[in-house]
Amino acid sequence: MATIVLGVQWGDEGKGKLCDVLSSEVQICARATGGRNCGHTVVIEGTSYDFHMLPSGLLHPSTINLIGPGVVLHVPTFFSELATIEAKGIQNAQQRLKVSTRCALNLDLHAAADRLREGQLGKNNIGTTGKGIGPAYSSKAERSTVVLADLLDDDEFGDRIRAMERDYKLRYSGDLGGYDVEAEIKELENFREKIRPFSMDDVEYLEEAQEQGKKILVEGAQSVLLDITYGTWPYVTSSSTTFGGVMAGLTLDYRKVDSVIGVLKAYTTRVGSGPFPTEDFGEAATKLQEIGREFGVTTGRRRRCGWLDLVSCKYSHHVNHYDALNLTKLDILDTFVEIKVGVAYKHPDTGEVIKGFPASAKLLSRVEVVYKTLKGWNTKTTGIKKFSDLPKEAQDYITFIEDFLGVKVKWIGCGPNRDDIATR
Repeated sequence: MATIVLGVQWGDEGKGKLCDVLSSEVQICARATGGRNCGHTVVIEGTSYDFHMLPSGLLHPSTINLIGPGVVLHVPTFFSELATIEAKGIQNAQQRLKVSTRCALNLDLHAAADRLREGQLGKNNIGTTGKGIGPAYSSKAERSTVVLADLLDDDEFGDRIRAMERDYKLRYSGDLGGYDVEAEIKELENFREKIRPFSMDDVEYLEEAQEQGKKILVEGAQSVLLDITYGTWPYVTSSSTTFGGVMAGLTLDYRKVDSVIGVLKAYTTRVGSGPFPTEDFGEAATKLQEIGREFGVTTGRRRRCGWLDLVSCKYSHHVNHYDALNLTKLDILDTFVEIKVGVAYKHPDTGEVIKGFPASAKLLSRVEVVYKTLKGWNTKTTGIKKFSDLPKEAQDYITFIEDFLGVKVKWIGCGPNRDDIATR
């Protein structure tokens, strides 16, 4: 009944494209965690649709889309993004969009605090998106924030925001970079009645949907290596991006989860700071960045690029236990004569192979990567629809990944467009 799509690496794997494909087969597409720091892109007939706050299932006219209570909601982005996709011709989007009243709000106040915190950290900054996601989740954990239900039904919600502002001023010596608390409260008051028609009790809604046997697709945010617990601490996001996070962020019956799908890029990228064992600093990285157009959907930042790291991917599988994989952007490797794949880490001091994936960011930044070099295919794969039509070397590359991870690759991304997917 439920299919869960999760990122295998450091995000930006192309989850939105697979979710778009699968959304045509379900009645509900739901977001469980994260916020406007996410960035999912779908290209349809040359038009690009970027999703940050909203589920990408909105592209399908019969799919209901739910923002679950594990998401931190930035109300202005909710409406600006909705207006953007409507202007591009997406029909009846407002009628198919729902948001849980249990969502904690992501305020502009949180974004101001986020930028100040990153500035204080200097060269040791985390490399956040600057959208205030960390402070929003921190405020939720501190029980000081505002949830959507407060905005709708409590006229004193503004007092809670003022209290948070006073706390942040104490923390940052009174300077919040020009933030105006009264302006934000007024803006939210103006949104109150506008967002009310979208607001609903997600628990009752999902319970009824599951009793009726409706198919549900969960659109995961970020990925395992950015998870607050299992990621490359402290260079992580502020929510749980794993299967466990989905279970906490939506009231799904775990006995009705049909499959967990991992999405991984045919190489590796990362945005922001933190260890990246297979990062390349030469010609390969430049080539991957330019051909793959590796710029963040949310931040616009140039992504760090490197070879596929199967050590981290196997760790990701051990966390999420994938039933199938979607390998994306295979076509970006079309012109590489040789392709390297990271298959093991050696300890920098002892030279011994490390079992598993180090929890220490310091150690992870120092490991020696053992590579397997595979032959490239030097043939255009863009637009290929069947695995059997791929060049033999490309098939061998995919088979090598499957054998190493012990999970079958069911979908292969072979181009930027919606239908550029080969299946098996």
